Amino acid sequence: MVSGLPQMPFKSVWLKYLWKERRLAVLKQAFRMFGYHRTPFKSLLSNILRVMEEFHAGFTFPVVASLALRHADLIGLIKEFNQEIALHGYKHLNYSYLSADEQRKDIENGLQAFRDLEISVRGFRAPYNICPDMTAKILEDFGFLWEGSLGFRKDYCELRSFFRVKMDDHDSSFVCIPISRWSDDRMIDGYGLNSAQMVKVLKNALRETFEKRGVIMFDLHPVRIGQQKYIDVLNQILAYGEKMDGWFPTVTEAVEYWLKHRRWKGGAKFCCLLTGDIDSFTFSEYLTRLF
Repeated sequence: MVSGLPQMPFKSVWLKYLWKERRLAVLKQAFRMFGYHRTPFKSLLSNILRVMEEFHAGFTFPVVASLALRHADLIGLIKEFNQEIALHGYKHLNYSYLSADEQRKDIENGLQAFRDLEISVRGFRAPYNICPDMTAKILEDFGFLWEGSLGFRKDYCELRSFFRVKMDDHDSSFVCIPISRWSDDRMIDGYGLNSAQMVKVLKNALRETFEKRGVIMFDLHPVRIGQQKYIDVLNQILAYGEKMDGWFPTVTEAVEYWLKHRRWKGGAKFCCLLTGDIDSFTFSEYLTRLF
């Protein structure tokens, strides 16, 4: 558990924190999410998958497993387009507030849910991009190929290469990926950027990655980037990256290829990993994250 926190049930501690520290931000965000979810999630997902198909590119969706079970039709749509699904927890819980046993149980339940859906999961991203050191140690026991939230830490997000983190006496068995701090929620909800401004920011990140012949991961949530007013951002980034001879695979494809060849497929100049968490398919599901 986080030091200094009382030994109380997760929901009690979490709700107390939200009310005391973030109630205004939570209310504002709920209002935004209500607006986003007015568009059916199938339409959001279809917009993204259509763009990916046009560019023959990969997109990785870290999905909350309990919700995947409730929306097997939408999960099937992702599979139909040969895109990747990763684990985003069984429930969307902040792992900082969970004991080791609770974290392990959440991961076990999530993996079982995807097995029930006949989906092979190779990667993990912690909810809220918060992956405590204790969580990283637990992930090794489950044999994940990659982890996609540790790279959000300040010490790692500026890297442009795959890396492993130090455990006790060894490097992690799983690969970590630097994840750009320019997520869609930061750009849209945080700074109020429009599509043109978002494209400019992401192009700058791609140019830097190109210069370093490296890799970068973007977190572009379907509930935002799939909206009609933002989907062209995806179009423009893929077109721009294509002109610079970039490679846009799924995360697992990229990691497996790099570990085997130590270069990017087809002699590409850099690698860009497009990802987007799915932690709610409806507004009511978003609200249940708070209770």
